[in-house]
Amino acid sequence: MSTVNTSETEISNFFLIGIPGMESDKIWVSIPICLMYLVALLGNCTILFFIKTEPSLHEPMYYFLSMLALSDLGLSLSSLPTMLRIFLFNAPGISPDACIAQEFFIHGFSAMESSVLLLMSFDRFIAICNPLRYTSILTSAKVTKIGLAFSLKNVLLILPFPFTLKHLKYCKKNLLSHSYCLHQDVMKLACSDNKVNVIYGLFVALTGILDLTFIFTSYVMILKAVLSIASQRERLKVLNTCVSHICAVLIFYVPIISLSAIYRFAKHSSPIIRILMADVFLLVPPLMNPIVYCVKSQQIRNIVLGKLCQKQG
Repeated sequence: MSTVNTSETEISNFFLIGIPGMESDKIWVSIPICLMYLVALLGNCTILFFIKTEPSLHEPMYYFLSMLALSDLGLSLSSLPTMLRIFLFNAPGISPDACIAQEFFIHGFSAMESSVLLLMSFDRFIAICNPLRYTSILTSAKVTKIGLAFSLKNVLLILPFPFTLKHLKYCKKNLLSHSYCLHQDVMKLACSDNKVNVIYGLFVALTGILDLTFIFTSYVMILKAVLSIASQRERLKVLNTCVSHICAVLIFYVPIISLSAIYRFAKHSSPIIRILMADVFLLVPPLMNPIVYCVKSQQIRNIVLGKLCQKQG
């Protein structure tokens, strides 16, 4: 009897929340969000264009950077539709199927970004700790195979999410906590047993923690190798090659860790803080990564400035 009632009252739409208290100012909120998306898309496309067209950038480090740019583009394009619908057109409704598809792409590209950051730390570890074998270990063919292998791994890792969510029944609550769909947010709306989703979601989260652990371990070993260099000037020169990647790691992981800490230890904090942190997680890394690499990577900076000077001439 209860099963029949659940199926009869099953909801047909979810509703995404914008920023509480700013409903009347959505058009003003949409302006910076649109600008951030525009800069992120242009920045990452620029990175991909220069890496593809400049032979001097056909190196493992820049191949991994192109993977990071693709992941950032995927994150931006995955969240863009609902963010614009909410803030530009005041249309927070989304069908369950569209929501489940969005969370698959957001989690998939997030997992890919985490994997790429891990691969980039591995690249820096080999370049600093074993420079003589760097080109023989990380050939173009190996980098391509590694990239494809990690892409496949992340697709298979996230693939159960939409199927397990689709299996649930949604019949009472339909208001999501963010401006886009996340697995943990959607599964909380279910009125049927979501134990499998909770356990598998925890497993996926642990793989992200594992990536961060390996990144930290690689930098401990890099630091150990750098400290063995006698010249302080050489130490700083070597460490400077890691600054861009360290910034990218912090930009990606700090919002995730902060958001997790807020959910775990500050459950009664203002929902606006959680919403803003979740928006920062998707908006800031795609925006900042191209800027960081253009500013801190001398090779990319010189190429970009050279092209701009040619156009002005």
